[in-house]
Amino acid sequence: MDLSLYIPAFVTMFVIIDPVGLAPLFVALTQGMDARHRRSVAIRACLVGLGVLTLFGLAGEAVLQFLGISMPAFRMAGGILLFLTALDMLFERRTQRRQDRTDHPPADPSVFPLAIPLIAGPGAIASMILLTGQSDTALHIAMVHGVMVLVIACVFALFLLAAPLERLLGPTGINVVTRLLGMLLAALSVQFVIDGLRDLQVI
Repeated sequence: MDLSLYIPAFVTMFVIIDPVGLAPLFVALTQGMDARHRRSVAIRACLVGLGVLTLFGLAGEAVLQFLGISMPAFRMAGGILLFLTALDMLFERRTQRRQDRTDHPPADPSVFPLAIPLIAGPGAIASMILLTGQSDTALHIAMVHGVMVLVIACVFALFLLAAPLERLLGPTGINVVTRLLGMLLAALSVQFVIDGLRDLQVI
């Protein structure tokens, strides 16, 4: 077995999931949480993302076909959900909600938006379906999933470095980064919708 054949698969998943880019997003979405809570969010997000990508890697096309969902529709739905998160980050609605509800624990971003659609987004899901579809051998499918697990391990490692990053940036830096990332997320979400429309040959 030539492991070098799976280097492109690793690069593909790494670029699409973008662990480096997710780290500051994690900081912004878990701002104000203590280290224990932040670590539990990171664990849940990575496990949910792992589970979703494993599901679609093993039976992705079958699941979507069974539900009558096309990949363009799935991509557009992910874009819309991501856009709502971007609005929250741009207008500090999360901060306002926390100030208005001081008697409630902070919202848990582990499943949405961290696991879905940031880790296991339309691009990552589509990549898993395509990569596992290159060969129907059990060894190939296992290797592709191994590559995906390695990328998510990188995500988790960078999530754990979020606290030092937050201390380095400070409150003002976090606020600036949150707004900038909100803009980038908004643009990314619109791109998801455009890609879905293009796949449907609407544009």
